[in-house]
Amino acid sequence: MDAPQQGMNALFILLGAILVLAMHAGFAFLELGTVRKKNQVNALVKILVDFSLSTVVYFLVGYGVAYGTHFFVSAETLAQRNGYDLVKFFFLLTFAAAIPAIISGGIAERAKFWPQLMATAVIVGFVYPFFEGIVWNGNLGVQAWIESLTGAPFHDFAGSVVVHAVGGWIALPAVVLLGARYNRYRKDGSLSAHPPSSIPFLALGAWILCVGWFGFNVMSAQTIDNISGLVAVNSLMAMVGGTLAALVVGKNDPGFVHNGPLAGLVAVCAGSDVMHPIGALVVGAVAGGMFVWLFTQVQNKLKIDDVLGVWPLHGLCGTWGGIAAGIFGSTSLGGLGGVNLGAQLIGTALGVAWALLAGVVVYGILKYTVGLRMSNEDEFQGADLAIHHISATPEREASW
Repeated sequence: MDAPQQGMNALFILLGAILVLAMHAGFAFLELGTVRKKNQVNALVKILVDFSLSTVVYFLVGYGVAYGTHFFVSAETLAQRNGYDLVKFFFLLTFAAAIPAIISGGIAERAKFWPQLMATAVIVGFVYPFFEGIVWNGNLGVQAWIESLTGAPFHDFAGSVVVHAVGGWIALPAVVLLGARYNRYRKDGSLSAHPPSSIPFLALGAWILCVGWFGFNVMSAQTIDNISGLVAVNSLMAMVGGTLAALVVGKNDPGFVHNGPLAGLVAVCAGSDVMHPIGALVVGAVAGGMFVWLFTQVQNKLKIDDVLGVWPLHGLCGTWGGIAAGIFGSTSLGGLGGVNLGAQLIGTALGVAWALLAGVVVYGILKYTVGLRMSNEDEFQGADLAIHHISATPEREASW
């Protein structure tokens, strides 16, 4: 009986890995549609190359940092249990690679190409797996310490904090150290419009992310006997809650409408396995409204030129999700229980602090050694021509 079960588990988590891999296409098209036309090619190249480098670094270093194991054994050993350990690595890799994909959206349109790849190697090789191992593998006894203080460990089922908050809070110092795009904030205090180049591509990216997210959340069970339909429905409810809230708060702006479901899904990851669907709807709606308000009223007023709003979307909505799991996962609000608000506050704070520190150190070192920002001339020309020597529509330019 074990052999079919092992095969089903390997297939189950493989399907999850494929769905989350597809989310990276969503990251690419979301960024492509949001940036200006002269930076579209760069958006596509960055996400693919970041994912490729993340795969190598996580295979060689990062997975070992998180889980204390490695793949430097024979192929015969790796093939045991239908290769489940390998596809589990594949699945968790797609989470790790989401960190540079998140950061990419914040630093778009003016960041140098190679320094960001250097940052990717450090973040996926050590920064992210260090915290991943603490939360999901019990490393360093931190979870045991939190449980001794509060009566429950920090709960993050699918990564509101481990993936999204960490990615968003690493991105914040990167964006600040990089500086705003040229002429984004005028001397008189007004905001220069840098409109999205393609709402259809932005919407396509959002839809791909939404579909792949059900692999991100549901397959976090990692074995088929642990699968929960509650996770799927809670993800759905948070997604639509975020959409509707962003529609209202964003006054029907299509960019906000298509980022609203992503905000809701970010927030529900942590507690999607313990919340009631109505609780998930509320969590998603709060996140959708938060994203719009933080992007327009906080980020722009502070002159933080985060192009895709990854700090409010992933960093702050992920932070909300970690805390919300301790609120709406409680039995008093219809949840399954087993969570503690104090534990959620401590675990979330640790994730935010670690991400901020790492972002300052990694991007600070890069800024003062190799530099982070393209020259003014290259930024004006656009990353497509300056870095990749081709635009998104070269045939049109050749005909002019």
